[in-house]
Amino acid sequence: MYKFDYKRRKSCEVNIGGVRIGGSYPVAVQSMTNTSTMDTDASVAQCCEIAAAGASIVRLTAQGVREAVNIGVIRDNLRRKSVTVPLVADIHFNPKAAFAAAEVTDKVRINPGNFVDPGRTFKKLTYTDAEYAEELKRIDEVFGSFLDVCSLHGTAVRIGVNHGSLSDRIMSRYGDTPAGMVESAMEFLRVAQRRGFNDIVISIKASNVVVMVDTVRLLVATMAAEDMAFPLHLGVTEAGDGEDGRVKSAVGIGCLLSEGIGDTIRVSLSENPANEVPVANELIEYIALRSAEHGLDEMFGKLPDVSFNSDAVCGVGGDNPTVIVHPMELLLDNYIEVGSPEALLDAAFVDEIRKAPKKVVVLRPGNHVNVRGAVMAMAVKLRAEKINNPLIPRLTYCGNDGDKIAIHAAADFGSLLLGGITDGMWLDAPDMPRQWSMNLALSILQAARIRFSKTEFIACPGCGRTMFNLEQTLAAVKLAVGHLKDLKIGVMGCVVNGPGEMADADFGYVGAGVGRISLYKGRECVEKNIPQEEAIPRLIALIKKSGRWHDPLR
Repeated sequence: MYKFDYKRRKSCEVNIGGVRIGGSYPVAVQSMTNTSTMDTDASVAQCCEIAAAGASIVRLTAQGVREAVNIGVIRDNLRRKSVTVPLVADIHFNPKAAFAAAEVTDKVRINPGNFVDPGRTFKKLTYTDAEYAEELKRIDEVFGSFLDVCSLHGTAVRIGVNHGSLSDRIMSRYGDTPAGMVESAMEFLRVAQRRGFNDIVISIKASNVVVMVDTVRLLVATMAAEDMAFPLHLGVTEAGDGEDGRVKSAVGIGCLLSEGIGDTIRVSLSENPANEVPVANELIEYIALRSAEHGLDEMFGKLPDVSFNSDAVCGVGGDNPTVIVHPMELLLDNYIEVGSPEALLDAAFVDEIRKAPKKVVVLRPGNHVNVRGAVMAMAVKLRAEKINNPLIPRLTYCGNDGDKIAIHAAADFGSLLLGGITDGMWLDAPDMPRQWSMNLALSILQAARIRFSKTEFIACPGCGRTMFNLEQTLAAVKLAVGHLKDLKIGVMGCVVNGPGEMADADFGYVGAGVGRISLYKGRECVEKNIPQEEAIPRLIALIKKSGRWHDPLR
């Protein structure tokens, strides 16, 4: 049964340093500093900048105990400036740092892939049932003790699963799958549930938008089956910068928000962290408008389950690639337009469509602010009527604010594309140049992993662990290899998440130390600790050696 009206998932409330998320509270925005956590003045200044931009929560990395303790110093300095934004410690590999952070911060983020289990080696390991059970017992002991400390100090916890840092133990049972990511979170959530600790937020992130969306959907269903309703933090990790980073984030986060999933979000950009906040707020505000609109379920909520498979018509639908209706790719001159969901309540109009099986059906949401729900309702109605014509949503975005249009269009089309209901895109931006709207449509399709038209850059947003100037380095790598449209290139600031989060990249550029870079081919490190000034030429040489290079067109 489909539900078309917008409705937030019901989650429990969690208090993070006075900021409440979940329940009926608005979706909260987060960001993360990219300063050294030991640089108190720089970190305080950036926290102030992020808070002034509108973020509700700020995260800082804590590689070790001293960094964790210094977050408490940073918090004290902020309070003296009357800046009350809660601070979150980001922990990898170091439970001691997590225990220390729990005493001085508002929330501690731990990664279940490396909190108790050793770091991922990408090796297939075998565990007997007894060995597996013993590891779960260790998680109960270590994580349970950590929760005791958090409970004592009123500290919330984020269980943050990253696609690229699943433990070898999880990989041995589940592989590199959404099921494995969900189970990695559930092992820790079950410990918390048994101990009655409820101040928990969960995140499951991936650089692959499709994986991220599918996994979060599965997590929601799995938690519901085990009577859990913990709030969810959403984000597409390593999204990159510029329009690509914004579009990629809006496709993934916007899709889930449109489905009512998500209590707090972060848009991860390889830019000044404060730049993330207005993007996140724009996305939240756009989706939140839908909460006041109802009626689609009353009209269409009793429709049966359907398949969105379509028949092929003039190269559209069936097994054909997703098309873009645009003068630069495809013009539709003979189609049937459905101007609103209400139009399909007219049986004569539905019969007219049925009598034209060789026409593409163009779906317009009318005046519905719930774009996803309106188009979904039309698509389900047509399929329930056994009409298998190709379906293409036509969505219009007026104005000349490119960032706003990109965010809105990515959220709308992303939700429809990842819902599998559309055979194409018709993106109208009448106040923008034609080439711009075509490029935006291509960017959305690439973010949804449907069509690739340019180099895919998997780039982290940077944090206190980053070993180089991320913005400058990413720009330089783009300049050198950005013409290789069939490649995915990772640019990662450190080895903590780097090799894992760019695991599906063809080649990777990873900070190995101050002024030192390691190069990867797939998941294999092929050059270690080379001088940064040599890294890009040697990356080019590696791509050439692999037979994947071609010179840019002049």
